[in-house]
Amino acid sequence: MQVKEILRVKGNRLITAEPGSRAVDAVKTMAEQNLGSLVVLDQGRMAGMLTFHELLAALAKRGGALGDLKVSEIMVTDPVTATPEMEVNDLRRTMLDTSARYLPVMQDGKLLGVISFRDVAKAVLEEQDFENKMLKGYIKNWPA
Repeated sequence: MQVKEILRVKGNRLITAEPGSRAVDAVKTMAEQNLGSLVVLDQGRMAGMLTFHELLAALAKRGGALGDLKVSEIMVTDPVTATPEMEVNDLRRTMLDTSARYLPVMQDGKLLGVISFRDVAKAVLEEQDFENKMLKGYIKNWPA
């Protein structure tokens, strides 16, 4: 299975933030949309990623308040990315090796979507369920 298959099933819904926007507003968006990350776009190009990890670190550093902190001050500026042709096992290894829970999917400089660790787990589980059903059907119909 490839990343592009997960994106096709997941859909292309993409919620973003701007580098100059307030971190507090990013938190509000993430909470309202039930998201763990936002892609940060600057004039239509990916400038970075903001995840709950960076937000929690910023809160811890500032005594629980974000104040007027800007997204650009805490975002990851060079996130690890995936390609649509990447195999899911390679994607899982990359996510585990880099501790990234969210990877932007890029092709020719264009952002196609974001894959989360949850998306990967769901896709692998569904693929295994399908294979399991196929094998059981094959065994059931095996000539005696």
